[in-house]
Amino acid sequence: MAENVDTATANTSSGFFNRFISERSTRELIIGLLFASPYLTLFAVFMLYPLAKGLYMSLFEWNFLRPSESTFVGVGNYARLLSDPVFWNALWNTLEFVAMTVPLIVGLSLVLALGLNKELVGDRLLQFLYFSPYVLTVSVVGLIWVQMFAEGGIGTFLLGSLIEGSPLNSNLWAMPSLVITTVWWQTGFYFAILLASRQNVPERLYEAARLDGAGPWRMFRDITLPHMKNGLLFVVIASTIFQFQVFGQPFVMTRGGPSGETQTLVYYLYQLGFETRQLGFGSAVGYTLLAILVVVSALNYYIVGTNNE
Repeated sequence: MAENVDTATANTSSGFFNRFISERSTRELIIGLLFASPYLTLFAVFMLYPLAKGLYMSLFEWNFLRPSESTFVGVGNYARLLSDPVFWNALWNTLEFVAMTVPLIVGLSLVLALGLNKELVGDRLLQFLYFSPYVLTVSVVGLIWVQMFAEGGIGTFLLGSLIEGSPLNSNLWAMPSLVITTVWWQTGFYFAILLASRQNVPERLYEAARLDGAGPWRMFRDITLPHMKNGLLFVVIASTIFQFQVFGQPFVMTRGGPSGETQTLVYYLYQLGFETRQLGFGSAVGYTLLAILVVVSALNYYIVGTNNE
């Protein structure tokens, strides 16, 4: 009898405790949603809605003046991309820009971070100088380098006998000129991230390695790189995504020229949307770029981010 009473009392207490936990969890969930609601509202209005609207528009021959008279074409805009030579030229130019820019930015940022990790005379000044271009807007950066690559400019002078006239007017040198501009502009940002990552590596590991007779290369390979892996992963993925979306440099410096040599995907999307008003086709280009970025980011994470022990 007494055992039955104890069991009933225990069940009653357990039920009360579960209800208390459930009510508390629900209350905390409601409070959390209330605090997050301003951000969720802005995210829904300025991110989710445009994203869904763009996907919807990509399925139509969109009428800019009378949206209600737009013609449904299904995946016709995406099929049209396959036979559009301008799209393929823009995609190739974008891939070329990414292939030249990302390795230079990552490599130069890593070299600068390792070099300035040591206590040097004037190291703070050098850190400031390296980072300072990044605070400029792309318009200012573009105008500066337009002057640098003008006929008689410093950049053109440094190229010397390699080219006659401005490199921005050369089919061969226009894209490398944008790459040089971008590397000068953005390396400081990634350098700051890698410098912080390097400074988090415990110095006692290097002291122990020196006692074991390890040289600079072995310490870099076995200590520095593994401990900076997360920072390097972020730099590779972030810089790749950012370079795929290049727009300001060709817009300010070359207008996609000469002969379409610097016309990138985002610049082509801009031309479709704001110059020729082909909003449906432009949305299809935008979603194709999004799909490319998702695939490239997943590959980057798989290649660089695996074996994260």
